[in-house]
Amino acid sequence: MATHVSDRGPRTDTHTSGWLVFAAVIMLFSGIMTMLGGISAIAEDDVFLTTRNYVFEFDLTGWGWIHLILGILIAVTGAALFKGATWARVVGVALAGLSMITNFMWLPYTPWWALLIIAIDALIIWGLCVAPRPLWGD
Repeated sequence: MATHVSDRGPRTDTHTSGWLVFAAVIMLFSGIMTMLGGISAIAEDDVFLTTRNYVFEFDLTGWGWIHLILGILIAVTGAALFKGATWARVVGVALAGLSMITNFMWLPYTPWWALLIIAIDALIIWGLCVAPRPLWGD
């Protein structure tokens, strides 16, 4: 069992700190919501409002595939956090950052949805970075 050292002495909790569980739950939610947005963009191009003359103008179906794949990766990484995978913390921060960039570029299609997912991604990064880090070899 890995231990964490705090200012109150060693603790015996493992990867299941409150922040990691919070980040894992939010990652699963964000991944599923991103997948649903991607499926909506792929299935029905009429669902989204397209803005003309926007700097990041791409094909809506292409954006759908990007969101679908990114959502799957985020959800799988969130599930790996529940299993205690250390790699999932680093990958989770990277995927949440990538999702923030992607949703910023998604703003002309769904502004409120994109802003909500950007805020959720910020919470994911916060939760993954604040959680105590396991000390190996104790």
